[in-house]
Amino acid sequence: MSGGDRRDAGGRAYKYLGVRGAELNKIIVIGNLGRDPEMRYTPNGQSVTSFSIASSRRYTTSAGEQREETEWFNVSAWGRHAELCNQYLTKGRQVYVEGRLSSRTYETRDGQTRFVNEINLTDVQFLRGGNEPGGGDGGYAPGPAGMADEAPPMDDVDDLPF
Repeated sequence: MSGGDRRDAGGRAYKYLGVRGAELNKIIVIGNLGRDPEMRYTPNGQSVTSFSIASSRRYTTSAGEQREETEWFNVSAWGRHAELCNQYLTKGRQVYVEGRLSSRTYETRDGQTRFVNEINLTDVQFLRGGNEPGGGDGGYAPGPAGMADEAPPMDDVDDLPF
């Protein structure tokens, strides 16, 4: 079946887009770095930089109280993005990140299993602050499809302690 107007069981009209089995895993976050990035290398020599960013929202409760809540996100950048993030990002710098949300487990040095959710970065934009002359408004570092900046198969990262 192709796209077109349809009616549901109650007779209400809706638009059928003809997309079956479509899936999407994309997350976009703008926030500030909570710590300086850490760059490491996988056993096969691929660079990976990890950092965390905090994104806050302010709101007013029904009682009229001003509140702020902060969400923290772990981010992993690979290849060229890893090098750029390590070079230009510092604690406190505002950054735009876009990527895929993934979950994985790892074992700590004392043998405990940990579960983490992280953003595998595909695009980054360096915003205010940082080590550019004058703080700059940053630059854009997109990740074109098929570049080697993609994360390696998960078996390469089992040994990484973050």
